[in-house]
Amino acid sequence: MPEAGAWPAVGCSCVRSKMVEEESVRVVHCGGSELNFRRAVFSADSKYVFCVSGDFVKVYSTATEECVHILQGHRDLLYSCSFDGTIKLWDYLDGILIKTFLVGHKLHALFTLTRAEDSVFVTINKEEPDVFQLVLVKLPKSPSQEIEAKELSFVLDYINQSPKCIAFGREGEYVAAVRDFYLSVYFFKKKTISRYSLSSSKNKKHAKNNFTCVACHPKEDCIASGHMDGKIRLWRNFDDDRKYTYTCLHWHHDMVMDLAFSVTGASLLSGGRECVLVEWRDSVEKNKEFLPRLGATIEHISVSPAGDLLCTSHSDNKIMVIHRNLDTSAVIQGLVKDRSILTGLMIDPRTKALVLNGKPGHLQFYSLQSDKQLYNLDIVQQEYINDSGLIQIELTKAAFGSFGNWLATVEQREEKESELELQMKLWKYNKKIQGFVLNTKISMPHDDHITALCFCNAERSETPTLVTAGKDGHFKVWILTDDSDIYKKAVGWTCDFVGSYHKYQATDCCFSEDGSLLAVSFEEIVTIWDSETWELKCTFCQRAGKIRHLCFGRLTCSKYLLGATENGILCCWNLLSCALEWSAKLNVRVMEPDPHSENVVAVSRSSGGSDLFVFKPSEPRPLYIQKNISREEVQWGVFVPRDVPDSFTSEAYQWLNRSQFYFLTKSQSLLTFSTKSPEEKLTPTSKQLLAEESLPTTPFYFILGKHRQQQDKKLNETLENELVQLPLTENIPAINELLHTPAHVLPSASFLCSMFINSLLLSAETKSAEEIPNDVNMEEEKESDDSDEENNFTEHVQTTNNADLEEDIVYQLSKSEEKELRKFRKVDYSWIAAL
Repeated sequence: MPEAGAWPAVGCSCVRSKMVEEESVRVVHCGGSELNFRRAVFSADSKYVFCVSGDFVKVYSTATEECVHILQGHRDLLYSCSFDGTIKLWDYLDGILIKTFLVGHKLHALFTLTRAEDSVFVTINKEEPDVFQLVLVKLPKSPSQEIEAKELSFVLDYINQSPKCIAFGREGEYVAAVRDFYLSVYFFKKKTISRYSLSSSKNKKHAKNNFTCVACHPKEDCIASGHMDGKIRLWRNFDDDRKYTYTCLHWHHDMVMDLAFSVTGASLLSGGRECVLVEWRDSVEKNKEFLPRLGATIEHISVSPAGDLLCTSHSDNKIMVIHRNLDTSAVIQGLVKDRSILTGLMIDPRTKALVLNGKPGHLQFYSLQSDKQLYNLDIVQQEYINDSGLIQIELTKAAFGSFGNWLATVEQREEKESELELQMKLWKYNKKIQGFVLNTKISMPHDDHITALCFCNAERSETPTLVTAGKDGHFKVWILTDDSDIYKKAVGWTCDFVGSYHKYQATDCCFSEDGSLLAVSFEEIVTIWDSETWELKCTFCQRAGKIRHLCFGRLTCSKYLLGATENGILCCWNLLSCALEWSAKLNVRVMEPDPHSENVVAVSRSSGGSDLFVFKPSEPRPLYIQKNISREEVQWGVFVPRDVPDSFTSEAYQWLNRSQFYFLTKSQSLLTFSTKSPEEKLTPTSKQLLAEESLPTTPFYFILGKHRQQQDKKLNETLENELVQLPLTENIPAINELLHTPAHVLPSASFLCSMFINSLLLSAETKSAEEIPNDVNMEEEKESDDSDEENNFTEHVQTTNNADLEEDIVYQLSKSEEKELRKFRKVDYSWIAAL
């Protein structure tokens, strides 16, 4: 039996560095970054909204919700300035970086004023970790792209690092900052500072008076401050330490998260954990409007420069664009950040969407291509109560089966160790409604926590089968059967088999690729069961620690079974020889097989971060190793099959040809391996929005809009070349009656209709071509004979004298053609003018 040893990595690093240069494959953010980290900012024309997303700035269209640009350049988290000590100037319409100003300090917030075009205000942290200062940075003018901006002027100290706690008022005449129980106001003209305190060591009632946010009136000397106790205080006369006053507005039952004045200052907007946007008209408590049921805590509020739009950032990683009349205009939904991802990462076989925990009690379906949420599936189906002390129902497990036809979920609630509530639900996909419908609900499927569940997804499987493993020492097999319906149209799930092994806790389970075998781990022992008879075939016991992950090999490696233990040992067993094939020392946190190849990915935790290993179970030597794919711990991973296989030429990256590997970090950032930057992955439709921003930007427009535009252009050119003189309609009584008579004195519609139709008819005096006498026709024929002779003489002269102009000679009509033409000349066409 081979002994466990360190995983060999000879030569792998050299191959990796060479291939990275050749193929430019790198770890990139593909979504999941927080959109609600800082306040969103509107463009001057309100057509775009900018938000921080990890170390990028994303530019969204307020009309279509599409991401039109991703501005990349900082090396750390962005505030529109960054922790890396730089301020960047962008051309956001083209996504081009214009200049980079090197400040040198760690920047936490950035503020700009209209009157100070060559300066910005930033929040810096100099020496002590919790001491922040507001300083003025002079931006020097230079043609170079990178410029040092070292000229700093101190403004305020003892401030909060959050931008919500700093505000400029009355067109930049003063700046207000709050922290703890203190309000500080700096006057630029006087260069004086006034400080006001709400704290009192003798009075305990002020324990929740902490400042949480601040906003300044744009026209008047008025400062609004939000507090932990849910109150809003309006400060006036703050230029005098003795005459200052404040009044209170109170509606929020919890802390005020953010405040913002409208552009004119006529109203004040506030938001908090109640998920309600409150508008205080004229800053009066009785005069307020509400926009309720916004879905999650309001963390930030922004107002557009024109005042026609505002937006709110929410704790569920969502930005809502709202009209001034409090009607929702657009919703930009990112990957919902749950408290913990318990279900892991799954791929919906139908939509290829990423599926994981979303809002409390929901599964979210997330598009990896567009970095947008598709929809939420309510699993718990109970109203969520936002109370920190309340124990909620948690969605802990989920799995897809039968090619996306079935979905199994497990939810639990546990107030005490002895009061566990478990419920398993099975959902069937309904083609009519294009969604999942609850089919079976099973209360307490196990007597203890469920540790794993998996479907048998083999093509030869006739009956849908689900296996669950629990800490109660059992694994249970659930099958789909007739649900005692006399018409045999109703089906439901029932327990078909219960297995155990020496009362050990079951930790994981999985089916082989063909569905013939089931592997269930019971602490340190792996058991193999026949899926036809549910007989125990063999067991593997290495005493290397409790089994954390189980995984069968695929395709040519289907005879191997992999197991990772909590003690940092990765084992590979041969199912034909029932022996250990090889083992290695590797602290595996994530182990995922590629559904379209023999490759398996294992992610381990090391002192420097998380390391990735790609290998085949048949070979103990890894195919590819990459150190430090993330500085954080990688918690989940999943392979996503490609619609079109990629064509990496190097052996080191061929494992990415058929599938793409995504992984989720502890901070719930979603990353992947790619050759494209986030900006390059934007769809052409998103790019086109910038070039055609003045035109309709619906998806239907992009199908037919250009075609119609070309048709209109051709029609205009035709009309310009062929001038058509239309008869005047001024003297037609029917038209004058309709257009020039006031609507309230017009006669009945029946009278107008008959009068209008009569005006279109031919007059009785006009004779048709058929009523013309024959003698008139004879005279016309004689005239035509004479004209023919003249035309022939003229044609002969032109042919003799102008032989070089043969191409310009007008085609001459025959006798019969001229006869028909004269008939049409006699017809009265004046009725066409009425059209």
